[in-house]
Amino acid sequence: MLKICVIGSSGHFRYALEGLDEECSVTGIAPGVPEEDLSKLEKAISEMNIKPKKYNNWWEMLEKEKPDILVINTVFSLNGKILLEALERKIHAFVEKPIATTFEDLEKIRSVYQKVRNEVFFTAMFGIRYRPHFLTAKKLVSEGAVGEIRLVNTQKSYKLGQRPDFYKKRETYGGTIPWVGIHAIDWIHWITEKKFLSVYATHSRLHNSGHGELETTALCHFTLEDEVFASLSIDYLRPQGAPTHDDDRMRIVGTKGIVEVINERVFLTDEKGHREVPLVEKGQIFEDFLREIRGQGKCMVTPEDSILTTEIALKARLSADTGQIVRI
Repeated sequence: MLKICVIGSSGHFRYALEGLDEECSVTGIAPGVPEEDLSKLEKAISEMNIKPKKYNNWWEMLEKEKPDILVINTVFSLNGKILLEALERKIHAFVEKPIATTFEDLEKIRSVYQKVRNEVFFTAMFGIRYRPHFLTAKKLVSEGAVGEIRLVNTQKSYKLGQRPDFYKKRETYGGTIPWVGIHAIDWIHWITEKKFLSVYATHSRLHNSGHGELETTALCHFTLEDEVFASLSIDYLRPQGAPTHDDDRMRIVGTKGIVEVINERVFLTDEKGHREVPLVEKGQIFEDFLREIRGQGKCMVTPEDSILTTEIALKARLSADTGQIVRI
């Protein structure tokens, strides 16, 4: 039986709850900071008839529960610090992205992981990879449907609504490029399998509905190896009347065709014409994570992926802050 503890309720803990099986037991929950609201987590586990012990201090929970797995999704600036603690205790971690909001924390994670990599596993919550439309796009590209990739365009658009107070400060939020844009950085990395060389980015806090330092819009231009270029458009301006919270899009242009992901559908344009492609079956990231730590398979999102995409996102944020091209 795998003992699981959850820290925080500010991210995608539902990935973990949806992936639980009969060999998992959630034994404890705790906030990342005293003021963190755990009501969403408590409601979700109550509906599943799960009854873990609630702690006011996550450190105490780790000492007493000694979990095999730690689900980390608290105030974004703390996720990396708690991940470090998990790695040092050799606890497998399923952690919200970005896995760090500062270069300093990221380098510590990289260093500690290198020492324990044969004993412990962690992954960032890149669950969007497992949605049918992105799995289908990956499959098409891997099978050569677009030929040699030359250009990639991505989009992340969210409704803003009313966010918790920690979103209003860069120190605790980390920035919109690392929080929202990192998903698309992951798609580019995963689907193209190309090395990132540099980034030029811009972002703006205008019209953020009283959310302090939160950036509402951003653009990133990435140069990848082999003169492949990738763009990323990010905004929190999706109208409340839109049918979904998010609008994720991707366009992959190659020498033989174009694959487009729009409205959770996939289209292929090539010498045979333009057509919609049937979707493959969806996956589940926490189930994949469990397979890895049980030695039953490999998780599609690796610790190396999690570290690299976080580094790229932080360098894109640095570019937007400084107005300079940043090498990756």
